[in-house]
Amino acid sequence: MTQPPPPPNQPPQQPGFGPPQDPSQPQAPAPSAPGTPPAGPAQPPAGPDLNKAPEPGYGYPQAPGTPPPAAPPTPPQGPGYGYPQQPQPPQPPAGYGYPAQQPGPYGQPGPYGQPQQPGPYGQQPPYGYAQPTVPMQAQAGQGGGGRKINAQVAIIVSAVVAIALIVGGGVWYASSSGKDDDKQTTAGGGDTKGGKGGKGGDGKDGGSGDGGATTGEAKEKAPASTGSKVLFQVPSPKVPKGVSTISIAGSWLTDSVYAKSGLSEITGYDRKTGTKKWTLDLPGPVCAATSYVTADNKTAIVHKPAMPSKTNPQSCTEVAVVDLAAGTKVWTKTAKSGTMPVSFSNVTIGGGTVAAGSTSGGAAWDLATGDERWAPKTSDSCYDAGYGGGTKLVAVRKCGSYDQRQLHIQNVDPKTGDILAEYKMDEGIEYAAVVSTDPLVVAADVGDSAGDGSGISDFFSIDNKTGKLRARLSAPGDEFAARCDAIYKVENCTGVTVGNDRLYIATEEHDSGGDGYSQTNEVVAFDLATGKQTGQRADAGENYEIFPLRMDGPNVIAYKRPPYDKGGQIVSIDGESFKETVLMENPSTEAVRDVESRMSPDYSEIQFGQGGLYMSSVYASDFTSREKEYSVIAFGTE
Repeated sequence: MTQPPPPPNQPPQQPGFGPPQDPSQPQAPAPSAPGTPPAGPAQPPAGPDLNKAPEPGYGYPQAPGTPPPAAPPTPPQGPGYGYPQQPQPPQPPAGYGYPAQQPGPYGQPGPYGQPQQPGPYGQQPPYGYAQPTVPMQAQAGQGGGGRKINAQVAIIVSAVVAIALIVGGGVWYASSSGKDDDKQTTAGGGDTKGGKGGKGGDGKDGGSGDGGATTGEAKEKAPASTGSKVLFQVPSPKVPKGVSTISIAGSWLTDSVYAKSGLSEITGYDRKTGTKKWTLDLPGPVCAATSYVTADNKTAIVHKPAMPSKTNPQSCTEVAVVDLAAGTKVWTKTAKSGTMPVSFSNVTIGGGTVAAGSTSGGAAWDLATGDERWAPKTSDSCYDAGYGGGTKLVAVRKCGSYDQRQLHIQNVDPKTGDILAEYKMDEGIEYAAVVSTDPLVVAADVGDSAGDGSGISDFFSIDNKTGKLRARLSAPGDEFAARCDAIYKVENCTGVTVGNDRLYIATEEHDSGGDGYSQTNEVVAFDLATGKQTGQRADAGENYEIFPLRMDGPNVIAYKRPPYDKGGQIVSIDGESFKETVLMENPSTEAVRDVESRMSPDYSEIQFGQGGLYMSSVYASDFTSREKEYSVIAFGTE
């Protein structure tokens, strides 16, 4: 996958002692309209050798003092994949995973909390949660400490790494050209006023469960006609004067509603018509959102207590549960460190508990009542960086100083916070992301060796009953296209999903072997028990790029980003035969392509379910030169 250029005005990358501070306000990149491709063809990158056995752990922790990687690239702003004579943009200088970073699928500063970068959040795991396994007894005296229940949230005071967060917030859309194109880009004769994909949860259509164990039959079936039409679009909201970029992270699907965050509200739209069914007003923007949705349509967010201004960017202090069926808040909570409110950077739902974390503290509440359940145990050298949810709750706990960091991956009891099992990663790994909690899979950039801004060099398959390592899966950044934003958004990964006790991952783009300079890639599978590739492969096709989004029972739902002259596709990949079935193909008119091509799977939220595809951006920006730009585009088949 080609990498866009790094963002401007990069902050100094000086490592420091202690965890990074959550940034409070993102900086938007300078505007750049999509241009026509230059004359010179790009040199196609070499593709991965899909037949060779994976090598053991790509890269090894570097010696203490190794400088952190530089920032990842900004979201692609050019035309769709496969455009003729597309040049290769410069590669980012270092690995993905250090605070100066892109906005992610659920937009926040590091992931959930302050702006940064994609789902997708999002976009990913499967329908339905797996049945939880029988937990072990809590282990006392584990390194990193257990958790204690208390009335007030305990916090870690750490030394600061001076960081400025650079985000690629602006998204620019080409204006429609021609009457025919206009008809294809609007539903019901006009745009919807207003205003990923992600994991859903608990078996709700349009979402995905834990992403781990396979449950039930596949729900998504091919329609009689796979050709889609634009159901509706939501114009991008205008940011307040003096504020360049605001997070609009968070999107969810229920049986009847597509819900999307705006500047200071969440709006529920009819899935087929785009008609507003409800609007939930908030005092400030949503900075973090879990993609999990419970069986009774509840989800969790973190939002600011007021709208940011040039002089006061506001902190992400409010944790709330939202009823997506009714469009109401169930409860709102805050936590304090001493007398200061905690600013949260991530939030998730696991086992009936809402857990939120950050470098400055964490807390957990009962999903139904909002009563505080527990807070992570404090120490001089450890803190919970964040949590992965689903049927289980997994904490990523950081211990030690910056140059002697050790991560503890802890399966915790959602009700008490007690440690049920723990895996200690090799010293020197600074960040880890939770890809799935059941089975437990985490991703990390070991020794900053990924080199492509993806944040991943290896996946770790862990037994969440015993805490023992099952297998280590080597996924070199130059061969595989998955990426994780593990600095703040602990459960935000794209281009990868888990099911059937296998990990499904997109490869990097490479020469397709056809005429000219056409590109393609594949989805391949790894066995989580052995760490080896299974030999299964699903091809994107010439000039398409394929991204696994989530599981659908035993099958993989994937999005195919199209070439410049076609529409995107949704396909279902059979979990055993790897046969692809097309579920949807979008219109190829210019106006539709202009919008769809800017919803990159790496930097947007993509939701698919019940024959509907919903693509949305995670930032609103004042940097634009276009008359029309959209935060949401929705497609549907008959």
